[in-house]
Amino acid sequence: MIFRLFRRDPQAATFTALYGVIVAQARVPAFYMEFGVPDTPEGRFDLLVLHLALVCRRLGQAEGMDRDTAQALSQGVFDMFCRDMDHNLREMGVSDLSVPKTMRKLGEAFYGRLDTYDRALAQADDAELAAALARNTHGDGARLARYVRAVAARLAALPIADLANARLSFPDPATLAAPVCEARA
Repeated sequence: MIFRLFRRDPQAATFTALYGVIVAQARVPAFYMEFGVPDTPEGRFDLLVLHLALVCRRLGQAEGMDRDTAQALSQGVFDMFCRDMDHNLREMGVSDLSVPKTMRKLGEAFYGRLDTYDRALAQADDAELAAALARNTHGDGARLARYVRAVAARLAALPIADLANARLSFPDPATLAAPVCEARA
């Protein structure tokens, strides 16, 4: 009975790999140099939450036999995020007494952004999405909205089985960084 405490979750490697891809994408320099997101702890947090929210949103759309797998993946990746944030807060010197309160705020920020991005992606135009991205990331909302639409489309086409096997890739933000030029008459 006590040995259950020492068992590793068989999906831990998958959660770690998926979370690693999400973190790596949130750290792509193009977001900071071309999209205008501040290269600060807050800016990095917002990009991490953005990518995590997009993946969790996709996992939340799973149906049928994939639904249980998707829910487990979503929860596992979110748990990795929470452990990472807890570790980072402690590394930054946040006191042990303040960590739980700060973690609650970070969780609320994640769920609030997940809901906001989900609602905005359901709209036909990018006005609401661009406004939410500009507000949350302090970057170029219109450019980020194009990128987020591209990510959402790629994730929608990705089978849950690929995510369950940690096969995930994001579009290159640098290819979507150029501002849209309006034609002049």
